[in-house]
Amino acid sequence: MVHSARTPVWTWFLPVLGILLFAGATATGFGENFASDPLGIAIAVILVPLLMSAVFAAVYHAEEVAHVTGEPVGTLVLTIAVTVIELALIVSLMLTGKAASTLVRDTVFSVIMIITTGLVGLCILVGGLRYREQSFDVTSAKIYLAMLIVLTTLSIILPNYTSSAPGRLYSTSQLAFISVAIIALYGVFLFTQTVRHRDYFTGDREEFGATPPPKGRILTSIIFLCVALSAVVLLAKLFAIEINAGVAAIGAPAGVSGVVIALIVLLPESIAAVGAASRDNLQRSLNLALGSSLATIGLTIPAIAGANIFLQKSLILGLDPRDLALVMMTLAASILTFGTGRTNVLFGFLHLVIFGTFLFLAFVP
Repeated sequence: MVHSARTPVWTWFLPVLGILLFAGATATGFGENFASDPLGIAIAVILVPLLMSAVFAAVYHAEEVAHVTGEPVGTLVLTIAVTVIELALIVSLMLTGKAASTLVRDTVFSVIMIITTGLVGLCILVGGLRYREQSFDVTSAKIYLAMLIVLTTLSIILPNYTSSAPGRLYSTSQLAFISVAIIALYGVFLFTQTVRHRDYFTGDREEFGATPPPKGRILTSIIFLCVALSAVVLLAKLFAIEINAGVAAIGAPAGVSGVVIALIVLLPESIAAVGAASRDNLQRSLNLALGSSLATIGLTIPAIAGANIFLQKSLILGLDPRDLALVMMTLAASILTFGTGRTNVLFGFLHLVIFGTFLFLAFVP
């Protein structure tokens, strides 16, 4: 990426325009009848380019931050920013009373599967086709996978095997303990990644951070990044009304809507990760992809558990047997994929096959 002295106007103007469109639709009540209103399709045509521009603006500003701070802090900013805004969307749905009791579980599961199969597979495939083989730090991969296995088990697998509360639920005390354990573990991971063993996550070369940053650029970039990510999530929420109508029209399961929205919200990280792989920097791709899956679990479960003290909602966290089998297969394949420190197209295609299976079973359960 070429970093200019001035921030392009479109990277902040179009996301702001998208936020204003969402605010106007919400204030007038139009958003509630978006799919049935004759103007809905016409406005959806406007929403799509605005949504895509917000995605590319988020990627631009995230790479600006990475250019200033270097790895792994640059990628960490994007992953945590996306997760925090995603979390705000979940809480807002819970506050409206329209959220299903499985919303948190479905969100965590969808993000894990999309990232560890779809995004990781695409990055490895793109890099393999262009460079035959790519390398990364094995120790960082082991840290990511160990964290992912433990956090996934604690959050959406273990509830199937507890007995204090029925129906794949944690009791209040269990949820409190698991939340504290998860946030503590994620905090130690961040300390390891950014302070104690930062060198594990920087890769063989530093793609960003090689030139001195312009004064005040990092604060501006972070602000614009948050604006762009806010536009992505808000426009995705508005566009979800059209998606829900489309899903209902074709008779697909309701959970498909959540998968589609998760794909849209994860677009900024996905584009940045695939771009890094195409530049032969698979380490940054893994920092973005696997780091995002850890942030989703490490921040979402404790925050929702805290909010649930006031909301008093039933949180079904345990996976169904079919989804449990998919998660276990994905974790096992990931261990083998990242075990040697080198990847090729076969590993990428393998993960994409699992991702295709996940998507197919979402439509045909």
